[in-house]
Amino acid sequence: MDTTAIIDRLREIVGPERVDTDEQALREASVDRFKKYTAVNGIYDGPLPVAIVNAGSTEHVARVLAFANEHGVNIVPRTGRTGTEGGLETSFPRTVVLDGSEMDEVLDVDPVNMQATAQCGVPLRVLEERVRELGLTTGHSPQSKPLAQLGGLVATRSIGQFSTLYGGIEDMVVGLEAVFPDGTVGRIKNVPRRAAGPDIRHVVIGNEGALCFVTEVTVKLFTYQPENNRFHGYLIDDVRTGIDILREIVTGGYHPSVARVYSEQDAAQHFSHFAGGKCVAVFLAEGPAPLAEATSAEIEKVVGGYRHQRVDPELIRDWFDNLNWGEDKIRAEQEAMLTERHLGYTTEISANWSVIGDIYDAVIARITSEYPHADDLTMLGGHSSHSYQTGTNMYFVYDYRINCEPREEITKYHIPLNAIIVEETLARGGSMVHHHGIGKYRTPWTEREHGTAYPILRKLKEAYDPNGIMNPGTIFPVEDR
Repeated sequence: MDTTAIIDRLREIVGPERVDTDEQALREASVDRFKKYTAVNGIYDGPLPVAIVNAGSTEHVARVLAFANEHGVNIVPRTGRTGTEGGLETSFPRTVVLDGSEMDEVLDVDPVNMQATAQCGVPLRVLEERVRELGLTTGHSPQSKPLAQLGGLVATRSIGQFSTLYGGIEDMVVGLEAVFPDGTVGRIKNVPRRAAGPDIRHVVIGNEGALCFVTEVTVKLFTYQPENNRFHGYLIDDVRTGIDILREIVTGGYHPSVARVYSEQDAAQHFSHFAGGKCVAVFLAEGPAPLAEATSAEIEKVVGGYRHQRVDPELIRDWFDNLNWGEDKIRAEQEAMLTERHLGYTTEISANWSVIGDIYDAVIARITSEYPHADDLTMLGGHSSHSYQTGTNMYFVYDYRINCEPREEITKYHIPLNAIIVEETLARGGSMVHHHGIGKYRTPWTEREHGTAYPILRKLKEAYDPNGIMNPGTIFPVEDR
């Protein structure tokens, strides 16, 4: 089918008002990196999508996917549009962007069974505000919270700022509904646990639109008790000391909702008014008052075993209150890109406690000594912000002056810096991605990430998307088509 025929058929399926072919909208839909320097400069080099379909129901999604599967039309699923790893970019011609943002109904809030069900396009902020009216919370709070939507959060296996207590999205999802490329609708029922074979939720959670389209999600709810919050902040000597503190608290059985350690360089940009060249550790203990008090006491006890300086808790509270970013912060950053030719970016990984410090040191050393454009870096550091019984994550943060043409920015800066971080992490047994997803930027390392388990992942693609129409190039490497 040619482009005109594809558009005509889509209009028949969902109605003409739901098929967007505006040229500027198609340009903007061809990228997902909101820090995309080319897009900020009005440059869109990738193949533009044929159309954007704004689905209004699960039936719309099923019919569009079945049509695309039959006729070899590529599909990029999306909601929220806060991805950073190229997962929403249209890398191939004959692509339709299937947007679920208009599927935005909160279907049920159940305070007895402590769960809420919402369509994929419901903004997390809206759901959170709804359940807080009942004294509840989802416990999920990524920095993208003002913009993120439920379907995208599940599809990218997202995590929130309070994960050390509440877990990642995979710990919060009770059940869900998803549509597969042939139009089949699958619903995973809402039960607290079952041992009826492998947990098939995880075929869908984290699939990044490469296997199916998430249309509905049920998540856990928790009691919201902000009056019991206890904030802590400390200046410490180095990153490894901070990692030791995190490990001692978490493996001791205590779970602050927030447990973070910032390197000197990263702390300087987050806490410039008090960091003073030191690393910074921040904690938040929350929950029922006795639990919050016990966790708070343990934080004090553990940190007390290391050299430190205490930070006024109100400074930490104020920082958290302004941490999330929305449209205003995105616009400000994009304006800085244009006027100051400056950009900040991150690559997040995870590893066991015994090697995370080695990974941090190796990455910093290699970038400092080998990266040919190190003089353009205005900041290089990192922070750990999500910890587990067996290890923690590390955000590597790098800011740089853009001394090149817009089209060269990603290949001169982000791609080689990202590669160093990924390679050093994989060499020491860590995971190359903690929560931003593989997208298209880290796909070259997917097979190395999974090793001998990769055939298990590959067979999911072969089984559920044999025609390869679902978000080609995301997670799964593809040959040049």
